[in-house]
Amino acid sequence: LDDWSKIKLLTVQINRLRDWCRDGLLCIGDSAHAMSPAGGVGINLAIQDAVAAANLLADKLRAGPVSVDDLRKVQARREWPTRLIQGLQVFIHRRVVTGRPSTKGSSLPFVLRLLKWFPILRQLPARFIGLGPRPEHFRSPTSI
Repeated sequence: LDDWSKIKLLTVQINRLRDWCRDGLLCIGDSAHAMSPAGGVGINLAIQDAVAAANLLADKLRAGPVSVDDLRKVQARREWPTRLIQGLQVFIHRRVVTGRPSTKGSSLPFVLRLLKWFPILRQLPARFIGLGPRPEHFRSPTSI
């Protein structure tokens, strides 16, 4: 790096499209839902979107064009995990990144207190972040 002008500011956004598809187009990953770098889960969701799309659409695509209703099934399957993870990211930004305490005082949220009280539960956040709330698994035609 030889010049500070080569440094660019990353604009963090957490948002999503209302409709992920139109006739002939399906948006997944960042094109459907912008994620914050918080938690490093954007790529996980994008890959899971792709796996869900493959599982839901592969057979239909082999037979010919798919309908908008077929494409909407991908959004129907993947929107809930996306909303959940984005909600977690908003929480992280409000509580951790910005350093602003909650309006209810400085006590830890109930879920975090549970993790503190019950060490066996501490593996759950890593699993949730790593695999997501609805993990997708590729189904090959021979495994169905």
